[in-house]
Amino acid sequence: MLKIHQLFLRTFIIIFFLIFLSISFTTYFWSKNIYMEQIEKNLSQNIDSISLVLNNIKDIEKIVNKFKNKTNLRITIIDEKGNVITESDKDKKSMDNHLKRDEIIHARYDDYGKSIRFSDSINKELLYVAKKIKLNDAIYYIRLADYTDKIQENFFKLSFHVIAIITLFLILAFFATYFISIKIKNETDAILKYLIDLSDGRPNYQISSNYTQEFNKIARFLNKVSSKLSKKEKQKSKQTAKLKLANRQKDEIISAISHEFKNPIAIISGYSETLLTDLDLPENMRKKFLHKIQTNGNKMSQIIDKLRLSLKLEEGKQQITTQSCSIKKLCDFAVSDLKDKYKDHEITIEGEDVILKLDETLMEMAISNLVENALKYSENDVIIKITPSSISIIDKGIGIDEKELDLINRKFYRVSKNGWNNSLGLGLFIVQSILSLHNFKLEIKSKLHQGSEFIIKY
Repeated sequence: MLKIHQLFLRTFIIIFFLIFLSISFTTYFWSKNIYMEQIEKNLSQNIDSISLVLNNIKDIEKIVNKFKNKTNLRITIIDEKGNVITESDKDKKSMDNHLKRDEIIHARYDDYGKSIRFSDSINKELLYVAKKIKLNDAIYYIRLADYTDKIQENFFKLSFHVIAIITLFLILAFFATYFISIKIKNETDAILKYLIDLSDGRPNYQISSNYTQEFNKIARFLNKVSSKLSKKEKQKSKQTAKLKLANRQKDEIISAISHEFKNPIAIISGYSETLLTDLDLPENMRKKFLHKIQTNGNKMSQIIDKLRLSLKLEEGKQQITTQSCSIKKLCDFAVSDLKDKYKDHEITIEGEDVILKLDETLMEMAISNLVENALKYSENDVIIKITPSSISIIDKGIGIDEKELDLINRKFYRVSKNGWNNSLGLGLFIVQSILSLHNFKLEIKSKLHQGSEFIIKY
């Protein structure tokens, strides 16, 4: 299969030779006709010149010889009966009657007559032109002839010059077309290379072409395609990264859930086995073991409730029931259980009480989550500050890295270094969702190794 510039060049060469042959033949016959017409015209003009100076039949020999010397044409004078009166190139006595010659017949009716034929008297082909004239009340025919070999020689010279000029023009056109085909080849090769680079991956360059409007449009279109593919590739990379992150988070979530359930199950299983196998176990120990089983059972139930709540909040199915509540009392309820769990920490509530309409159960859970996070990651005391416009939970713990601040509200997100948002990564997600139901906002201020402040704005 040929390349485009090869096909273009081969087609042009074929057309070149066809045009060359066509123009050569056309030029040959066209210029021949023009040249023959010009010769006939010259012969006719010479005949008119002779007829003008012929006044007397007695001077005809002298006039014919004079014109013969000047024009080098064959001159013949013929009478009405076809007899040769005067002949410049042959003895008139040896010549046949010319009454039936074509040029004489035509001149008899049309004033002028012409023909091309081979002359037996001089063994050459000639072009004859004859004219009928009237001299001394008698009809005569003046016939002039030129040798066709001389005409052909002159004609070939003319044809050669014409064809040479045309050939030169075609050769110039050929080279111009050849260079155009080379340029087209370079442009198509560049486009093909760009397409190959585009198929292998996004090329790190843009193609350009100012050779023709068509190539320019193709180049601009390919650049647009490359740009779109690049955007799609970036989107694909982002989606892939998101899927990898989601898979990693899924594995972490499964691991976290397994870990959260593993300890309570192990405790329940261990104490249950002891109760079943040791029938002589003292009553106080039996009650203690049963209490442990109940506590860990409640812990598992709380984990399940937290998962169910997060799903409801995410799907927008959680309903709230609002009533007027004391924020200070709500904070007291939220921290009462945490004080027993974190006996080494002090939780201080500051500020004047505020009454708000809210869902008491959900808001207590949100405050409890924030306070527990503060206790979990702070060795110092935790302060709850109540103002007319906000509730702030302040700790002096490990703090949160700035790059993590925009991520910690996401569901199941867990800061890698400190396990932020409790072990399941649901704490702040639940808090944020509960606050959104109340049209409240959560603002987080934190400095690494200095502490954090979680502000509920209402």
